[in-house]
Amino acid sequence: MSLPLFFVDAFTHTSFAGNAAAVCVLDEPRDDAWLQQVAGEMNQAATAFVTPQNDGYQLRWFSARVELELCGHGTLASAHTLWEQGYLPADAQAHFFTRKAGVLTARREGEWIELNFPAKLEEAVETPAILTESFGVVPRYVGKSQLDYVVELESEEVVRSLQPRFEQLVTLPARGVIVTAAAHDPAQGYDFVSRFFCPSVGINEDPVTGSAHCALSPFWSKRLGRTHLTGYQASTRGGIVRVSFDGDRVRLGGQAITTLRGQLL
Repeated sequence: MSLPLFFVDAFTHTSFAGNAAAVCVLDEPRDDAWLQQVAGEMNQAATAFVTPQNDGYQLRWFSARVELELCGHGTLASAHTLWEQGYLPADAQAHFFTRKAGVLTARREGEWIELNFPAKLEEAVETPAILTESFGVVPRYVGKSQLDYVVELESEEVVRSLQPRFEQLVTLPARGVIVTAAAHDPAQGYDFVSRFFCPSVGINEDPVTGSAHCALSPFWSKRLGRTHLTGYQASTRGGIVRVSFDGDRVRLGGQAITTLRGQLL
């Protein structure tokens, strides 16, 4: 039996920007080895597998190499697919049940989708020598959340021009490294910029990372004194993430567009 398969660009309103995810709608749960093989075949930053259940959908995400613990753009792409393809009514909230991230929800707000995710608070740590060596710059601040290092750099320009040595970053005891700085000119429409490097999961640089903003939202909320902010992830593809920090939760806002519809045979 064939399975519906969609490619969606997330955290963007235009094709071939943001972060691409494959979304496969399953008729029943499949074994882990098969899911990983499909994700390897798709070769995207994330392949999301959505399986209907009585009270919502089971959701799992895989990179081409490993299963992911938390994935914002894969969740955004999945919610977009459920509404666009008629699996869910346009006014219904999407409920996703995940293995390690608990229950995640999504709702539509006009052309935007808002995700409700766990906040990933970071704490200051000593700067690992590997970071300084890989980046070739001295960070202004280094913290660590449950998943990632959070590294504040001197300026937006430094974030955009950074060229890490990935063979060094892969040895760090973390999923990845978030680098960030305040926006040079907030009039451009965003309050901070970031990039995300995660060679340990097979992706040197992730184009737009919703889950990284689970740490960036409280980080910049504390520094800028506001709970509602907008971030720009300054990868080659680029993407906008609206964030709202609310205690132990973060609301992530993004847009999405389908670029391919097909069937997995």
